[in-house]
Amino acid sequence: MSDDSLSQLQRIIEAVLLASDRPLTTDALLALFAEQERPTRKVLELVLTQVEESCQGRGFELRKVASGYRFQVCQDLAPWVGRLWEEKPQRYSRALLETLSLIAYRQPITRGDIEDIRGVTVSSSIIRTLLEREWVRVVGHKEVPGRPAMYATSKQFLDYFNLESLAALPPLAEVRDLEAIGRDVEDRLQQELAPATDESGELTLSDEEQYP
Repeated sequence: MSDDSLSQLQRIIEAVLLASDRPLTTDALLALFAEQERPTRKVLELVLTQVEESCQGRGFELRKVASGYRFQVCQDLAPWVGRLWEEKPQRYSRALLETLSLIAYRQPITRGDIEDIRGVTVSSSIIRTLLEREWVRVVGHKEVPGRPAMYATSKQFLDYFNLESLAALPPLAEVRDLEAIGRDVEDRLQQELAPATDESGELTLSDEEQYP
């Protein structure tokens, strides 16, 4: 492929990612081209690397998350970009953050398991909020009396926290108290306030099993 063709392909990819309201996978990008003009996957990955490099030093970056590639505002610029919106970002309770942390690190996990670890009842509103935000989802039911739902994180959770896979969760070198884990999640939440341009215990489910 000539330099001119590569340059044009880069412009196309940049335009598509800017116009898209969601991350795009390489398959989705390739599907935009007619068969006779479709670049190889290797060429597309090269162009994506060039796009990423071209963003160095700018106010936005190309980021690969669980659902694909997207342009987003650089995290260090969030304080300024956030001033565009008068509405203040939603604050989440410590109980919700601890619950989300336990689901992220101990998934799949039931509400009863979370209550056993935390030592207090998990409010139904907390589970409802996490489900409504699509950060967690039901992945099955535990084979015990009552068959309680088992929760795990979703692709939307990974996308929101700028993670490509569960392996990218910050490792826990040792067991730590829930308050510290909650602070980790809260810190990451605050880092993610700027919209896109728009925690390690063992994980029982692989990414492939969770995100078919």
